Amino acid sequence: MKKTSDLSRAIAVVVAGCAISLPGSGFASTSTEACKAVSEQEVAALFDRWNVSLQSGDPDKVVANYADGSVLLPTVSNQPRLTVAEKKDYFIQFQQSQPAGEIDSRTIQIGCNTAVDTGLYTFTYGTTGASVKARYTYTYSWDGEQWLITSHHSSAMPEN
Repeated sequence: MKKTSDLSRAIAVVVAGCAISLPGSGFASTSTEACKAVSEQEVAALFDRWNVSLQSGDPDKVVANYADGSVLLPTVSNQPRLTVAEKKDYFIQFQQSQPAGEIDSRTIQIGCNTAVDTGLYTFTYGTTGASVKARYTYTYSWDGEQWLITSHHSSAMPEN
């Protein structure tokens, strides 16, 4: 009987150890995640970084702002962009109009190694001078080296 009890206890320890090491397992972890300190101003600057790369005319510079596995739901395309190639394809087309974004209003929320910047912005197109007002949400994650976009949703305002 003792052997069964010891075996059961050993299995319970192994199972508990595996559960703790699985992200999203629903079990509390005994380790503490180190949170990267970030201010609202630093999160706001992430949009500026993206906007400068957008205005560079180089789609690779824009795509470099996105994490692997990120989702782009762009302003002027009905196609979700999930891969690097799909994002690059979108920005090749979008950058032809020489867009420049300007934040009209925003709310920033900061979590542990995550941040959300959501609000309203206006894109002005250098080729025509036309503009489009849109809603946006950028979610960011700290990858241990830099903040990257994990999801980006932008949609033209319905009243336009």
